[in-house]
Amino acid sequence: MKVLPDVPRWARLAAAGAALTNVPSALWRVAIAVGVPVGLAQSEYDQMGAPGLGSLALVALSLVSEALAFLTLGLVQNWGERWPRWVPCLRGRRVPVWLGTGVAGLGALATSVFGALFVLTSLNADIEATTWGIWLLNIAYAPLLLWGPLLGAVTVHYYRRRTRSWSAPARLP
Repeated sequence: MKVLPDVPRWARLAAAGAALTNVPSALWRVAIAVGVPVGLAQSEYDQMGAPGLGSLALVALSLVSEALAFLTLGLVQNWGERWPRWVPCLRGRRVPVWLGTGVAGLGALATSVFGALFVLTSLNADIEATTWGIWLLNIAYAPLLLWGPLLGAVTVHYYRRRTRSWSAPARLP
């Protein structure tokens, strides 16, 4: 993956951060899926159907969220500007700015809303768990609060970089 020369370090770090915000919660869900104790009461495992058939949904959710978070890297790498070779019919063509910006902008909005709703819900949730289980849950999901803002910042940079519709501040003499 080629590093683009006009992408500042902060944007690369923000994109990587956004891509990694899902890892702790995904690992928490996979732990539940395979039956690792995470401090929840047995009734919580039973409600999720894990381990068992519900494990498929937990693993699928983890994989999908990781894949979506990974797409943030496209906003700072060459495959976010030109379709990769493995994409049939589109390979090598330019990715329309409106497509990259629109999808990423909607993602930033959705993940920001999700993060806020998760906080509100978890504050009022009636979860049967040990004290350390609640702490582990909160630690695993807390990074998701950063996904939306980080994705939003990288999306604005992507739009500005691709359209060059902005000008740098004038230097004083």
